[in-house]
Amino acid sequence: MKKITLLLTALIASAMNSFAQINITKITIDQKEHFIANSIGYPIIGQYNYVNQLEPITILNPDGTGMIQNEDLEKNNIIWGIECSESGIPIFKEGFNSASYTFWYRITGNAEAKSSDDKNWIQQSFTIHYDKKKIFISGDRVKEYIE
Repeated sequence: MKKITLLLTALIASAMNSFAQINITKITIDQKEHFIANSIGYPIIGQYNYVNQLEPITILNPDGTGMIQNEDLEKNNIIWGIECSESGIPIFKEGFNSASYTFWYRITGNAEAKSSDDKNWIQQSFTIHYDKKKIFISGDRVKEYIE
């Protein structure tokens, strides 16, 4: 009987892990708490490019890591997220056939970024245009998506 109970407990625990909630990270900027998540219900993961250009690019990975390439083509590893409530609901402003979110990222891997100072977080606009099926970071890097 103990083996069955143990097996059922393990099965329930693995099922709960499979349907786990969105991973939310708390960041503090200028003594104000913000919450970020890596999922907002749209396919935001992937590569973003300038229109008709191969570089510079931005890559967003599902685990909240990625890479951003500057205008001078220097590549920097980042951690990133979309601002949300403490419970994980994305915060956005609805527009005409679009939604605007706040995209936060921090460069990792260099001496400046290695400090634990949360002032290194950078804020940019992140917009989704429903009718065009395009997602923009800072208005210039774009990714097309399919629903």
